Amino acid sequence: MGTDRIIATYRIETNHPLEQAAAIMAGEQSAGTFVKVPGETPELLERHGARVERITQLETAETPSLPGAKPPKDGGSARYRRAEVVLSFPFVNIGTSLTTCMTAVSGNLYELGPFSGLRLMDVAFPEAFNVHPGPQFGVEGTRRLTGIEGRPLLGTIIKPSVGLTPQQTADLVKTLCEAGLDFIKDDELQTNSPHSPLAERVQAVMRVINDHADRTGKKVMYAFNITGSLDEMQRGHDTVFKHGGTCVMVNLIAVGLAAVEWLRQQSQLPIHGHRAGWGALSRHPYLGWDYVAFQKFFRLAGVDHLHVNGLRNKFCESDPSVIAAAHECLTPMLNGYTVMPVFSSGQWAGQAPDTYAAIGSTDLLYLAGGGIMAHPDGPAAGVTSLREGWEAALKGIPLETYAETHPALGGALKLYGGL
Repeated sequence: MGTDRIIATYRIETNHPLEQAAAIMAGEQSAGTFVKVPGETPELLERHGARVERITQLETAETPSLPGAKPPKDGGSARYRRAEVVLSFPFVNIGTSLTTCMTAVSGNLYELGPFSGLRLMDVAFPEAFNVHPGPQFGVEGTRRLTGIEGRPLLGTIIKPSVGLTPQQTADLVKTLCEAGLDFIKDDELQTNSPHSPLAERVQAVMRVINDHADRTGKKVMYAFNITGSLDEMQRGHDTVFKHGGTCVMVNLIAVGLAAVEWLRQQSQLPIHGHRAGWGALSRHPYLGWDYVAFQKFFRLAGVDHLHVNGLRNKFCESDPSVIAAAHECLTPMLNGYTVMPVFSSGQWAGQAPDTYAAIGSTDLLYLAGGGIMAHPDGPAAGVTSLREGWEAALKGIPLETYAETHPALGGALKLYGGL
């Protein structure tokens, strides 16, 4: 496979012959159509056609994974073949456009009649894509802004979307800052709502955070959700920056790839990428995207933090999937781009040892909601329990043993461990 080509890996299911099905994929997303047309010369196809590089047959299935697939004219196989298919796309068709590349490697493929399953698993970009700036801050910049080294950044999510006013949000932030958190973020549902206008929320929250920093020397990073139109995101970013904020957040799928690229060009702050809606793209194993492919596009676009769920989370994602996603975020690509994976969803001190054992790194954001706020001795003890859980993990000491001399961790084990 030439280094000037974009390589995409898929998992497919079809009752058509695999070679024929793969050729249909390549033709649909490059120089082919359903019938030969004038001018479709061998030279044109060689220069502009996508190629089938490899087909690896997997298991077969008795029934189709998805509805609507059309059998071949001869009726096809009674069984549905599954395979891994690798296609390569010529750089000359796409250039370095991320949006065009996303369209090429996915696009209409999901609508093709021969397939009862199709999922994009990975994308490899040629060196030409180094023109994209990638994350502006990433792991190192985030650590520099927070002053936290040698352990994960510990944080939480505020739910102002349930009705908290800007001042009520700021009051809660004050409690969380005093409890010792490193990072706080808006909920993905809270942007610029009538009950909590973004500009008012930024002013109220940053007054608390700046006061806390003046008193203690520690400036908590708060990711304000600026998701909106381009104008709204620009105003939101500028407001956060003006008031001394150190992070903005966007819902990646809602604003889209091009908007994230645009924001990266404007931003003077880390971009916290929330993947709200991800389940629609990923929940079925034979439809949509694998996170390995998804995160590469947004990493190139310039996001600094990316959500990956967490171990034993409240959602449907498995632990191996979460671990693979986190590893990918920390695996350098092209110019060495890495992003900080964000662990959240039902997290508390109890998952710290397994998370560290699986990831082998402390370069992550570890967010807990109820795992902090519901601690029987209050939020400060909840934050302490997280820190103690990670201390135990890093020292290789079992949580139960460490809890004997660390009461906050003991309280967490007693409450959350019994849920």
